[in-house]
Amino acid sequence: MLNPKLKLNPKLFNADAEQIPIRRGFGRGLLKAGEQNQKVVALCADLAESTFMNMFAEKFPERFVEMGVAEQNMAAVSSGMAAMGKIPYCSSYAMFSPGRNWEQIRTTIAYNDRKVVIAGSHAGVSVGPDGGTHQALEDIALVRAMPNMDVLSPCDALEAEKATMALAHTKKPAYLRLAREKTPVITTPETPFAIGKAEIFWLPDIGLAQVGIVATGALVYRALWASKELERKGIKTKVLNLATIKPLHNEAILSLAKETKAMVTVEEHQIMGGVGSAVAEMLSQEYPVPIEFIGVRDRFGQSGAPDELIEHYGMGVSHIMAAVEKVLKRKNT
Repeated sequence: MLNPKLKLNPKLFNADAEQIPIRRGFGRGLLKAGEQNQKVVALCADLAESTFMNMFAEKFPERFVEMGVAEQNMAAVSSGMAAMGKIPYCSSYAMFSPGRNWEQIRTTIAYNDRKVVIAGSHAGVSVGPDGGTHQALEDIALVRAMPNMDVLSPCDALEAEKATMALAHTKKPAYLRLAREKTPVITTPETPFAIGKAEIFWLPDIGLAQVGIVATGALVYRALWASKELERKGIKTKVLNLATIKPLHNEAILSLAKETKAMVTVEEHQIMGGVGSAVAEMLSQEYPVPIEFIGVRDRFGQSGAPDELIEHYGMGVSHIMAAVEKVLKRKNT
């Protein structure tokens, strides 16, 4: 069942459940952050409408800079503005930022520990017809390995809005990962959110969980559906929403691993270097348990319908269910 303490969307599993692009939540959050703090500024690499940064630009044109197709320059200018006391948010497709401008982010932002928020939109294969060149499947790995950099991956538009606003109050550089497609709204305005804290979204109706699922971003919804279906089969799970990938909420993951003794990670990203790697790295040192990984397995994306691509690359509900059943067998042998 959905965790009643978190006040999640009671209509989540209905056929008419509301769906909103996660990136729209970023646009709303940025606008609110700008209304609350005049130091917030926005820079975009010619994709203001696609990233929903246009909402901020229309309200605060004097605090918005259109950089054009110049992502490397955008990173450097953002760092300079941060050095002068501003709170810059810079946005583009994730494939271009942090993809194209990784070195500039590393050297001018992270190395100098400048307070800049890098919003990487259109991440994962769910970009769809744009194809493999525009489907960022390595971005978490790129930024997670970077010192000083926090990494966030909200599960829906409301959580993205909360994350965007919360990032205005931190002192570290951060990467905010955003999906393009409409995503079912899992949370509500009352659902708690804090940077660095993971929350259990799904609980067994009765008894202890047999498998823990750690999911992030748009695939949290599919992880919840998988858990709902598994419950009908008598398999009890817990789903941990990992909205903050770095810093990792070690205590929450450890608690889940100690309860279940078996884990599955779920992400719309390469398995290597992503959430699965982060969880496995920590547990291998603290509390080793069997783990199965849901994600893209060392392949590039391709053009197609978003839902078809999720299935093709083994990240659908049935694949999550199969991974849970597989790790449960490993646990019991």
